[in-house]
Amino acid sequence: MISIDTNVLLRYLLQDDKEQGTLANELIAKSDKILITDVVLTETLWTLKGKKYKLSKEVLLSVIEQLFREPNLIFENGQLVWRVLNTYRSTQLIKVGTKKKDADFADILVLEKSRFICSKKGLSFEGLYSFDIAAQQVDGIISP
Repeated sequence: MISIDTNVLLRYLLQDDKEQGTLANELIAKSDKILITDVVLTETLWTLKGKKYKLSKEVLLSVIEQLFREPNLIFENGQLVWRVLNTYRSTQLIKVGTKKKDADFADILVLEKSRFICSKKGLSFEGLYSFDIAAQQVDGIISP
């Protein structure tokens, strides 16, 4: 198994650099198993959502689903990522000050990883504290 960095995954998804896109395609096509870590997934989604690409939540959801369909791509914890995906899908835009904001995939991933780690260690998870009002719409994310 190999692992790829965010820049390789982005070139594979976007095909916005001909040379690097070709190299990313060839690497992914010839590799038996490729690990997508939580950090790489989060950085990828953050980049796609950011100022340059401005992809919508619906497109980001589609990107994650597409990655799940790739037979040689595996996630650090696929079941956890799938749970995060479904929770993220159910969040809504809420008014925060003068803007509307949604919970981020990363916020929900931190929540679910925290629950998972507590469970593995036999500890009770009491919540993820965050000042992010949009994130607080997710059960388990609470205001300090």
